[in-house]
Amino acid sequence: MYTQEQLAKAELVVKQATLRLMKHPQTCLYSGVMLMGDTVIVPKPLPFTANTDGFNSNYGVGFLLGLTLEEITGLRLHETLHIVLKHIPRHRDLWREDAQLANVSMDHAVNNIIMDLPGYGEWIKLPKGGVCDRRFKGWSVRQIYDYLKTGKSHDPNTPLPQGNPQRGPGKPQQGQGQGQTSASSQHETVTIGGEKFDLETLDEHIPFEGTKEDLQKLSKDINEALQQGSMLAGRMGSKVPREITESMELDVDWRAETAEFLTDLSRGREEASFRRFNRRRLVDDIIAPSCFDETMDELIYAPDTSGSITGEMLAEAGEQLASLCELLRPKRVRVLWWDTRVHGEQVFEDNYDNLRHLLKPVGGGGTRIGCVSDYINKHQLDANCMVVITDGYLESSVQWNTSIPSLWLVTGNKQLSVPHGVRLVKYN
Repeated sequence: MYTQEQLAKAELVVKQATLRLMKHPQTCLYSGVMLMGDTVIVPKPLPFTANTDGFNSNYGVGFLLGLTLEEITGLRLHETLHIVLKHIPRHRDLWREDAQLANVSMDHAVNNIIMDLPGYGEWIKLPKGGVCDRRFKGWSVRQIYDYLKTGKSHDPNTPLPQGNPQRGPGKPQQGQGQGQTSASSQHETVTIGGEKFDLETLDEHIPFEGTKEDLQKLSKDINEALQQGSMLAGRMGSKVPREITESMELDVDWRAETAEFLTDLSRGREEASFRRFNRRRLVDDIIAPSCFDETMDELIYAPDTSGSITGEMLAEAGEQLASLCELLRPKRVRVLWWDTRVHGEQVFEDNYDNLRHLLKPVGGGGTRIGCVSDYINKHQLDANCMVVITDGYLESSVQWNTSIPSLWLVTGNKQLSVPHGVRLVKYN
């Protein structure tokens, strides 16, 4: 149990760290976000350190009392950046898949931003034990997650796949050797290509449990706070980090949102039927229909293969389709490869285990999305829904004549107004 004096000291140093960040030209950008939620000093000993639910942040007294002011400043900024970048709500799908790996990926992304601050090590430091591999500098959470997941989940007796389609300039090469997970009494690591990565983090966050409306409001509030902070940062002569700018511009995680959109669409096909009586109403001498969920009969997947589309984008489109099929298990998937016309059609049914390796993109010319609508009408195709992937640079006047529920995943042109359906702009 902590004394009142210890509790008061812990609360004071967190306030001091917050003020230091709000006054510093490199971090005044985050002032509004730090004032948004509750900052709670939790009277818990180690191993509790700190966490956030994407809005509020919590700090353990036992952990705080063992840190310097510079380290508490780093810790305060660490939790704030998780909120700023909307890590907790945005990556809930990764959290459900592997909470440990999601957490360490978020920490690598955040801590690299902190270590890039001018004067790091003087006025601000990360507490000992915080993961920050500089090889991940500039990587997104999902790039880090996918990279580490390969090593963590791969059979150590078989070589890792060569190449990393999401790897950018200056990023480490995908491991060419064996992937394995090793555990010790202190921490867990993953080895990729002979290089070891730590999977233990200081903080474990609280999964986001809000509704879509809660997420939209949270995102709006954070963006408004950052916009105000960016004006202050500009007056103090500092630049807004690229990761923060992208976070303000692109609020949609297309992996999670695509899965949620299509899942909701499938659920929306729940219908009443007298083919099966509702047994719960029979005891009341009432014959009522039961409800049943129809599975998704057909999904049309239409990736743009025009000349502006890179091999990396096509590879990601394939990964996206494979993930959707694993989640939804539609009866049939029809892939339409298009640029100014539909050059190829591939149809897959039931078994999608090897789907990503069977895709054969065709195209490479100009761009006319209307050809997809024309093709659907010409061949009288009917589907539960359609997913269109494009960089968004389309013909000036789009002729779209199909009412199939459509989701448009846009990788480039943020100003694109889609002719029908829902538009999502991609971020990594």
